[in-house]
Amino acid sequence: MAPERQDDADARKRKQAGSGPSAGGDLDRRRDVLGEKLQAMRGQNKADREPASAKSGYGQAMKLSSEFIAGVLVGIGLGWVIDEWAGTRPWGLVIFLILGFCAGILNVLRSMGVVVEEGLKPSKKDGDKPDVN
Repeated sequence: MAPERQDDADARKRKQAGSGPSAGGDLDRRRDVLGEKLQAMRGQNKADREPASAKSGYGQAMKLSSEFIAGVLVGIGLGWVIDEWAGTRPWGLVIFLILGFCAGILNVLRSMGVVVEEGLKPSKKDGDKPDVN
């Protein structure tokens, strides 16, 4: 009977120390709960990111449209002022409306990155030859 008592004492020590068959079941349960929480958080993060991309697209559209409209309005304003000052009733307005339209398109293209300003040209790659001016 002495060996059985030793085995019982070892089993009790393992249970108290957190090892043994019951600890494995507890570990599996905790891992499953943690996995469920992570899945829930990943799903929530995807839901949070989708409207943010829609908001940034809407913001970009508002920025581009306001830059275009501002160019046209400034052209109209300058044309009207020049017409009042010089007495050339419709021609200043027409010419500066066209110039404002062109300036608005240029501003939109700059904002989109299609047209780069002279001082902001991208740097040369390692293999490119330097400009000699």
